[in-house]
Amino acid sequence: MVKNNLKYQSPGINEETRFEKLHTVTFDNSNEASLLIAREICDLIKSKQEKKKNCVIGFATGSSPTKVYQEIIRIHKEESLSFFNVIAFNLDEYYPIEKDDNNSYHHFMNENLFDHIDIPKENINIPSGEISEKEINKFCSSYEKKIDENGGIDIQLLGIGRTGHIGFNEPGSHFNSTTRLITLDHTTRFDASKSFNGIENVPSKALTMGIRTIFNAKRIIIMAWGIQKSHIVKKSVENNIKSLIPTTYLQNHKNTTLVLDKECSSELTRFKTPWLVGPCDWSDVIKRKAIVWLCEITEKSILKLTDEDYNKNGLSDLLALEGSSYELNIKMFNHFQNTISGWPGGKPDSDDSTRPERKNPNPKRVLIFSPHPDDDVISMGGTFDKLVSQGHEVHVAYQVSGNVAVSNHDALKFIEVSVDMFSADSNSKIKSMIKELKNKKPDKIDSPEIRKLKGFIRKREAIAATRYIGIPDSNTHFMNLPFYETGRIKKNPASKKDVLITASLIAKIKPHQIYAAGDLEDPHGTHKVCLDIVIEALESLKGEKFIKDCWLWLYRGAWLEWDIHEIDMAVPMSPAQVLRKRKATFFHQTQKDGVMFQGQDLREFWVRAEERNNETAEKYKKMGLAEYAAIESFKRHYY
Repeated sequence: MVKNNLKYQSPGINEETRFEKLHTVTFDNSNEASLLIAREICDLIKSKQEKKKNCVIGFATGSSPTKVYQEIIRIHKEESLSFFNVIAFNLDEYYPIEKDDNNSYHHFMNENLFDHIDIPKENINIPSGEISEKEINKFCSSYEKKIDENGGIDIQLLGIGRTGHIGFNEPGSHFNSTTRLITLDHTTRFDASKSFNGIENVPSKALTMGIRTIFNAKRIIIMAWGIQKSHIVKKSVENNIKSLIPTTYLQNHKNTTLVLDKECSSELTRFKTPWLVGPCDWSDVIKRKAIVWLCEITEKSILKLTDEDYNKNGLSDLLALEGSSYELNIKMFNHFQNTISGWPGGKPDSDDSTRPERKNPNPKRVLIFSPHPDDDVISMGGTFDKLVSQGHEVHVAYQVSGNVAVSNHDALKFIEVSVDMFSADSNSKIKSMIKELKNKKPDKIDSPEIRKLKGFIRKREAIAATRYIGIPDSNTHFMNLPFYETGRIKKNPASKKDVLITASLIAKIKPHQIYAAGDLEDPHGTHKVCLDIVIEALESLKGEKFIKDCWLWLYRGAWLEWDIHEIDMAVPMSPAQVLRKRKATFFHQTQKDGVMFQGQDLREFWVRAEERNNETAEKYKKMGLAEYAAIESFKRHYY
């Protein structure tokens, strides 16, 4: 899947990409893609320098380009590339907002790029969120004029919003629009709310380059990372041009490349249903994917599929390979049936040849890694409960404190209970904390004392839940990984210390099973970092004897569920077990109502997880398998 360059080619140039109307390049991960994007930008700067010309670059903000900017800084420092000839024009800025506000794009660009390279300050152009409303039209005209006077933009970097917006050109933006003040879509403000500590603090307007301004750039690179952008990417690439998805306008640009990671490309036809675009490499995973798809579009269970169903829906190649629908149906039915197990730790004294987990050793030592202090019960509470009730030694490790997700109102409530109970108002530290919580502004970082308080709140909620499930307090571990403790939404990169803490815990417990979060739609990215840390820690322990018998299972559930064809173990739950999971989740009181960072799904965590578990069970039922109230699903990861 990895491409070694970003060279533009016409979309739909071959059979594989025939559904695509925008040149799209896919990489295994965003890091690899970001390095090539940075290299293309820096090569252009260098070639312009050799010709004694300026290089005009349109910069973007947000999480998508951060790795690109880190690599640009590295090239500047380690390869001595100067930026003296670079003239920068930023896409947009919130309005109104002060330049030194932590959420302003002035602050973002300085923090992530400009303060670390030698670009002349006078060459930096960012729309101002501080000008008066009566000056806006004049400012926007001046911004356009300055771009033209510098010869236009040589290379424009873009992200893509969940609504399909580029810059802040929201759905409905006209193709001929230029730099202007716009009103932000509710979805855009909602997606920004985690940085502003609530949607009520997100500005309702912004200054942005227009569609025409962007389109006039000589070269455009759009970045999109993560599965949460996959659906809008598919619409942007495969749908016709329409103003409701502004990215589609770029289908007519002669030098635009959309750069994706593996997750973000997953909804494109060539990856989601590759048998519809040409010859298919029929691996076992692709076969399972095709059968699930065929069941869905024909509304039939597996054992009812006919030769005609396969042939009429583009799966004649698979049928020819397997011989007959009868044999293929039985083979696939048995596979999916064998993923179902009510014994996630393995069933003792039974044949385990077709079960997802080994029967021995029994009981097992189990280590559940939970990124935040509630992911364990939200995402795999039923399985957690089964492991405990079936006699396994279960440990749960909370990787980060989760303090950022505790509201000031909740923190104040808890500390005031302590004051009422213990007359602690004489303590100057308590008084100081209460004052801070009452007067704290949304853009200010919590003091270390407040972060510690909020961390303790999450800790005690987690312990209450694990006690309810039935494990001793000594089996509950709070890792407080250092990368998380910034007091801000933006976290530090994972370090060797994070990996060492994780590896030390694994080595101490010597588990036979590890469960970790594979739910990479997490809107603040903590799950991805935590999973990477676990995998790196396991790699570092490969020489240890116990690690050879340690299986790693990945769970999802808070934001996203595994597709049926990806599931290696499906753990069914009865109605009573669903209720026990719900009760365990309710112990996380501060995360139950009006949770701060719930991502794109407005349902409460326990509701979305419960409904997804119900949906998984329903999908199994429709495929002709056993009927259950709910199912939690897992994918085995081989390291």
